[in-house]
Amino acid sequence: MNLIFLFIGLGLLVFGAELIIRGSISFGKKLKVSLFAIGVVIIAGGTSLPELASSINAVVTNHADLAVGAVIGSNIANLILVMAATSFLIPISNINQNQINQAWINIFLALVLIAMSFLILPFNFLFGILSIGLLFCIMYMQVKQGSLDVSDVEEKGDYSLIISIIFILVGIVLLIFGSDLFVKSAIKIANELNIPEAIIGVSLVAFGTSLPELVVGILSAIRRKVDFALGNVLGSNIYNILGVLGVSSFFGNFSIPAVIGSEDLLFMLFVTVMILGFMFFLKRIGRTYGSIGFLLYISYIFYIYS
Repeated sequence: MNLIFLFIGLGLLVFGAELIIRGSISFGKKLKVSLFAIGVVIIAGGTSLPELASSINAVVTNHADLAVGAVIGSNIANLILVMAATSFLIPISNINQNQINQAWINIFLALVLIAMSFLILPFNFLFGILSIGLLFCIMYMQVKQGSLDVSDVEEKGDYSLIISIIFILVGIVLLIFGSDLFVKSAIKIANELNIPEAIIGVSLVAFGTSLPELVVGILSAIRRKVDFALGNVLGSNIYNILGVLGVSSFFGNFSIPAVIGSEDLLFMLFVTVMILGFMFFLKRIGRTYGSIGFLLYISYIFYIYS
């Protein structure tokens, strides 16, 4: 039953995020805000709103291990599950320098988290300020260089001012209730199975919050827009660390759980280096990567529960 409530909460999070995105785009258009500026905000935060809402809820309710685990697990799932599914359908052969740069940024951030874990440095207000500042610099450069696709901003609906505001408010309410149901269900599952919350976060919660990216990746393959799918996944991983953990650190001080720092962070670094290797040396992410990615993810989930 808790598993059902977990996915109901996830559904509310995803639907609430979509309402906020649509309402914000329409509201921005009414205020004559440029599509470029709207695109930067939506790409930076829109796709990760469910992760952000659930992480803030977890930190506020003193279950920060769940939040950290979910971010690390989501990044792992994005790299070897989402990209594996996408590349297995349509190989990605048009690798550009911007995407390689994004992979290097992901490696740098993974090393920062490993150092924070080793030195037992906390996520705090200072980390939040530095993270958000760095995030906006990175996202601005990525959109300017064309490594992220802002074309979806044009395609979203244009609603009246009242409807736009209603969408935003209803979306916020759904995010609040959805995150509460999602986090409480995950905690109950962890307690029932007698498993650390960090492990539930890095596996079940991470898989759930990566489902929207998985759907987007498969749709990108069907529409043959896989090049942008790669950039958006790498960009989403950057936002998860700098944005989700950065904003969450404003709501309380917390550290990386020992169980995450000793294994999962190293595995995240490994798969990031692996995808960079395919991008840099082979100039292609195809079915070979897809097969390896699927096997690695299944083995990873099996290992952490064994």
